[in-house]
Amino acid sequence: MNRIALILYISVLSAIFAPASVGQRRAFPIRSAAESMLVDAVQDYENGDVKTAVARLSAITEAFPDNDAAHYYLALCFIKMEETPAAVSELREASRLDPDNYWYRDNLAALYAMTGETALAVEQYENLLKDYPKKTGLYYSLVNLYARQNRLDKMIEALDNIDMTMGRDEQTVLARYDILMHQDKAGEAFQVLEDFNDEFPSPQILSMMGDARLSAGNDSLALECYDRALGLDSAYAPALLGKAEAYRMQRLFGRFFETLARFTSDPSIPSQMKSEYLSELTGRMDGRFFQTYSPQLDTLFETGMRAHPADSSMLLAAGTYYYRTERRDRGVELFKENSELYPDDFNSRAMYIQSLSYNNDWDTLLTASEEAFRAFPEEPAFLNMRVMAYYSLGDLRSVIGECTRMTEVFKSNPDVVVQALSTIGDSYHQMEDEKEAFKAYEKALKVNPTYAPVLNNYAYYLSIKGKKLAKAASMSKVTVEQEPDNATYLDTYGWILHLQKKSQEAKPYFKHAMLYGGKDNATILDHYAEVLYALGEYDLAKVYWDQAVKKDTDNEIPDLAQRVEQRLKAVGK
Repeated sequence: MNRIALILYISVLSAIFAPASVGQRRAFPIRSAAESMLVDAVQDYENGDVKTAVARLSAITEAFPDNDAAHYYLALCFIKMEETPAAVSELREASRLDPDNYWYRDNLAALYAMTGETALAVEQYENLLKDYPKKTGLYYSLVNLYARQNRLDKMIEALDNIDMTMGRDEQTVLARYDILMHQDKAGEAFQVLEDFNDEFPSPQILSMMGDARLSAGNDSLALECYDRALGLDSAYAPALLGKAEAYRMQRLFGRFFETLARFTSDPSIPSQMKSEYLSELTGRMDGRFFQTYSPQLDTLFETGMRAHPADSSMLLAAGTYYYRTERRDRGVELFKENSELYPDDFNSRAMYIQSLSYNNDWDTLLTASEEAFRAFPEEPAFLNMRVMAYYSLGDLRSVIGECTRMTEVFKSNPDVVVQALSTIGDSYHQMEDEKEAFKAYEKALKVNPTYAPVLNNYAYYLSIKGKKLAKAASMSKVTVEQEPDNATYLDTYGWILHLQKKSQEAKPYFKHAMLYGGKDNATILDHYAEVLYALGEYDLAKVYWDQAVKKDTDNEIPDLAQRVEQRLKAVGK
């Protein structure tokens, strides 16, 4: 607010609140100033300056509590500010001051409905109807509110009033149909549709009649209804889909696909409807259906893409279909096309890059992820994909370089930084550079001292070296406190306790790990067996070692079989 406007504003407030001299009549100029301020407040509200509007309006209502308009606009301000109780209070006051103002009362009813005060909303609308019986919008509002209260008879009554006032239309007919169906009056419900259609033929009503017939198992009558609907509108999508479904139920798959071809090829039918239907159809199909009808299914997708050559939803649906049916190259091709058509769409880029990762096309993924990151520099996901690609290529130096880049680019994001440092530490450990690995872990823990993946790995690698077991135990304990059902964390902590000659304390952690996936991991089984062996429970140790040997199909524990044989031989097992 500039200085001149501020002086004027203060002078208006002074005029409102300044005490009048004895015998001096100032009501007219004061109210004139208030009306002027009201105009300014409304302008503030419309400009989005709600706080200033509230300040002006509050001043008016304080000086002139009978100014209904000021109370009304205060309510609108409070609605924008999401201060619902204050809004309700102001609308009530505005309605009390001017009970003949329809908009005050209608807004109050709508606010009651919005805030879940259904009974008050119904009462308000019913009172409005007494004064404004020809306002059909009130009946529609009441129908929705009666539905909340499950007052079906009142809904019917409101619909009857709409029909008498405005005449029947599709909206009221469909509402009446739904109510009767909810009351298990299927015959009456169908008759409502049929009566309306006899007078006003409608593809929507005929399609619903077809759906009702189809649900009742009357395929032939359903097809008749769908054909009548298509006679009125040859591209009416619900009728085409209903007809296709009827043929599917009759196992007339030639006609089923013929009807769907009409559906997918018509450019006037929204592409989103097509992509959603085709995705649902192919998402629930079994392998046998695909093997039998894959040419027809392919044709549906290709037809849909020809009808909508640059539509993202169709490209994504088709790409997903081809990918799921082991035509990955075609799927990737479509994802790429979609990504190139919509380079500013995050999901399009992400879908393409994800398909490359599933296809193990790491070199292409590296290029595509870099391009995507340039387009979305605030998104760490694309750099993460580059990390995954380098890791899959066995290029740990580049993994470290990419993670270092992430720590610099996203230095203000501690979650990204700690994850990147964790990966740097793991990579150095794989490269057998213990010093750099531990240095990276220390940096990560400075960012987040309770980050469980780093605490676990750091502790475990210390235990492997037999170093700083007290520190390792302290770190590992934090992880099992955070995630008490994580078998990996339980294994690490239990193993460190065992190395500290606390095998009895370690045993419960391994028993718990067995309940949460530990039985599927050869290393955890081996560790548990070692603990049991140390406690003299040789037979049980043998059981878990036998399981460990069977699980170690990739020879992750090179000396396992030889060590187990020596251990058991030493105790005569």
